[in-house]
Amino acid sequence: MPLLLGCSLILSLAGGSAAPPDRPAVLVELFTSEGCSSCPPADRFLARLLATQPVEGVEVIPIELHVDYWDRLGWKDPFSSAAFTRRQGRYSGVFGQDRIYTPQMVVDGHAEMVGSDESAALAAIRKAGAAAHLPLSVSTVVRDGILRLSVHAPPLPARTDPVDVVAAVVEDRLSSSVRGGENNGRSLTHSAVVRRLESMGSLEKDGVSGERQWRLDPAWQPGNLRVVVFLQGRKSLRIYGAATSTPSSN
Repeated sequence: MPLLLGCSLILSLAGGSAAPPDRPAVLVELFTSEGCSSCPPADRFLARLLATQPVEGVEVIPIELHVDYWDRLGWKDPFSSAAFTRRQGRYSGVFGQDRIYTPQMVVDGHAEMVGSDESAALAAIRKAGAAAHLPLSVSTVVRDGILRLSVHAPPLPARTDPVDVVAAVVEDRLSSSVRGGENNGRSLTHSAVVRRLESMGSLEKDGVSGERQWRLDPAWQPGNLRVVVFLQGRKSLRIYGAATSTPSSN
């Protein structure tokens, strides 16, 4: 998977508190693969979640993570990463499962279902939206081939589970003409495909302000990029807050 180059990070503690968001954001992760014939319906459902925002009072923030364990079965997914397979494996441990599978959807880090099970996913999103979420302020700009990200988060309530600040660069309006595997001959489209996923540091007790910048891969389309930032328990993997930003070109 292409990498973003020239990363830099500045983190500083920030005091004060913030009111709960009026419209809580719920992170929805889809583990998928172009080599899996059961995955296109889940991919389309994820795209609809992004486009239609079907849960009243909740901002649904979907991301699509392409795993690599299908790559040896006739088609190498151009968006796959071993890092996403490892991430799915961590969820498997939290959920007490002895296997990983596609398509799998994970809602706010604590509920999972088959990625094409729309009723189960919507119910989990509604339930997650009723829980308390921490507000995040995220802004992004693209200039001269550099993507710049600024993040501000309030102090966390006391908890034993350290919390990581995680940033994902995602790209919409992607497509592939598959030439092997279970989807041979099909044209597949994707939304919110994770191009880069990395931790910006930990957020254990205090608020934080962070800045990061990346040099974009020239194959990516800046107009199709967004950045998703979320707060995730390091052990529990629960999501405590999420936000998304479409880069401006100022």
